[in-house]
Amino acid sequence: MSDRLERLATPLPGPAPRLPEEARARILAAATAEFARHHQGFAKSARHKGKTSEYGGDWFVAWLKKCPTPGAGPAVALTTAAFLIAAGFILRPLLLYTPPHVGGPSYPSKIDLLRPEPETELTFYDRLRISTPLEAERRALKYETGPKSSGTWQVVARNESKRARSDPGPGQSRDRFSHSDANPVKVTSEEPVSTFSIDLDTASYSFIRASLRNGLLPQKDAVRTEELINYFPYDYAPPESRDTPVAAHVSLMPAPWNEANRLMHIGIKGFVADRSALPRANLVFLIDTSGSMDEPDKLPLLIDSFKLLLSKLAPDDTVAIVTYADSAGMVLPPTGAAERGMIAASLERLDAGGSTAGAEGIRQAYLLAEQHFVEDGSNRVILATDGDFNVGMTDLEELQGYIARKRDSGVFLSVLGFGTGNYNDELMQRLAQSGNGNAAYIDSLSEARKALVEEAASSIFPIARDVKVQVEFNPAAVSEYRLIGYETRLLKREDLRNDKADAGEIGAGHTVTAIYELTPVGSGGERIAPLRYQTEEAVPDSEFANEFAFLRIRYKLPDGESSTEVFQAVTRDHLFQSLDDAPPDTRFAAAVAAFGQLLRGGQYTTTFGYDDVIALAQSARGEDPYGYRAEFIDLVRMAQTASAMAPLSPE
Repeated sequence: MSDRLERLATPLPGPAPRLPEEARARILAAATAEFARHHQGFAKSARHKGKTSEYGGDWFVAWLKKCPTPGAGPAVALTTAAFLIAAGFILRPLLLYTPPHVGGPSYPSKIDLLRPEPETELTFYDRLRISTPLEAERRALKYETGPKSSGTWQVVARNESKRARSDPGPGQSRDRFSHSDANPVKVTSEEPVSTFSIDLDTASYSFIRASLRNGLLPQKDAVRTEELINYFPYDYAPPESRDTPVAAHVSLMPAPWNEANRLMHIGIKGFVADRSALPRANLVFLIDTSGSMDEPDKLPLLIDSFKLLLSKLAPDDTVAIVTYADSAGMVLPPTGAAERGMIAASLERLDAGGSTAGAEGIRQAYLLAEQHFVEDGSNRVILATDGDFNVGMTDLEELQGYIARKRDSGVFLSVLGFGTGNYNDELMQRLAQSGNGNAAYIDSLSEARKALVEEAASSIFPIARDVKVQVEFNPAAVSEYRLIGYETRLLKREDLRNDKADAGEIGAGHTVTAIYELTPVGSGGERIAPLRYQTEEAVPDSEFANEFAFLRIRYKLPDGESSTEVFQAVTRDHLFQSLDDAPPDTRFAAAVAAFGQLLRGGQYTTTFGYDDVIALAQSARGEDPYGYRAEFIDLVRMAQTASAMAPLSPE
């Protein structure tokens, strides 16, 4: 033993002073609170702020209670003090770590303040701190100062590493979309019937907007022209009674990009219900809190979006919250919408970190919705994610089958997409279609207000489901036709009257628009050459000589199992001889249809370009209380100067 240690071990003369028990208790309590405060959120799995670390608190109290008091022997007391001083030097970097405060102002943590400049010689404490692989990874990833949504170094490093791997570089994207070719031209005499499911989704439009605002043209597969058209509200007359919840409106006008052809415009309007007459809503917010959501345009925007939706719910509606990352769990049990403060507080506590066990989250959300099922109400899971499922049931077909089976229980699924760079649109579209719901993409708070406030009733409260459209064209009047958009919604001819064939739902007050391009017989605008060995017989005059087509719409009431059909003949009385005579809504929809086709390559738009789209949209802008149509014209201008997306670099 060294001389210094011998002197420390030598008992001091005289009795050691003893602290009063009350003072000793206060010191213990203060030390425990300080230790817990420094280590709050430091546990490996601590993701939510306010969660006490498994390393802090109780074990420290127990250890201190076992420590000898001053009266137990001065030598032992001094030895203990020396040990605590040495431990303090070793633990000092850890104790200086301050967990970030989610949602607060940007400020550097204590550990960030201690980080030396590159030219500065590292001290003992700095070398100790960066000797761990976690800190080395943080430095290698150029970790920025300021609060992060994770409370641990481990999760921060994993999230930063995940973002680094998914970032494709400037002008590139790893966003995933399903491929579909544009609908081809059909010869009426060979295939006179066209059938499709309605599509209420608007995700494609807002994703395209986000891409153009970044100066990039979107991927062609990201453009679903019918979703661009259906993004805008149109002034169609609603049905008079909820017993017949849909009303159809048809018109014909010259095609702006081909004078020889005509556009057949089909507008469908859902019954407009008073809010007091709408049923109760049983909603489960299923929220992705994985590491990929740790971006400003993802989880923070998601939280603000759901808080907007709360303002549109009735007091007796209920909201539950389920989150998923490495695992899934319930954050908030079904709670009356009157408790908006409690629901909002639960949303604000959410934090991002970990992998993506989305399938387990879906399972728990459906189970919760079924346990609190509201008869004759709207029972719905609202999934909010960037679509990155990588844990558990990740096979798309398996997920679709599970959701389709749950659809039969009366619980529907809607999907809200967030973020770019790793956005899985294909997954979300297919899940929403399987779940009898709609898909929207939220790129801003104003888009959240449109989708979740202005259109809340139409998104949450269905008035008809399995809505299918079928058009039979008259070969005596129409030689060719093609459906613009709806490539992913096509149905077989026999599916119209097959009540087992799934189709889209329409909500209260919703509008749906579909556009066909027709080539009238004798116009000379045919794109398909006649066959050499087939003789074309003249069609005799008949009672249908005045008809271009026959429209059928089939639907089920929300609680019905059999479908009802409404129908209407499309005659020459619906034809506007000039484009200028057509209603503004019809002309504006045609401008949007042209824009969608141009973004997909302009296969059928001949010489019609962006300037023509702008001129047509401006002439048909009409009333625009929310500025959506003015924004569209700005987007077309952006497309004129946007850069094409660069080829994706190999991983």
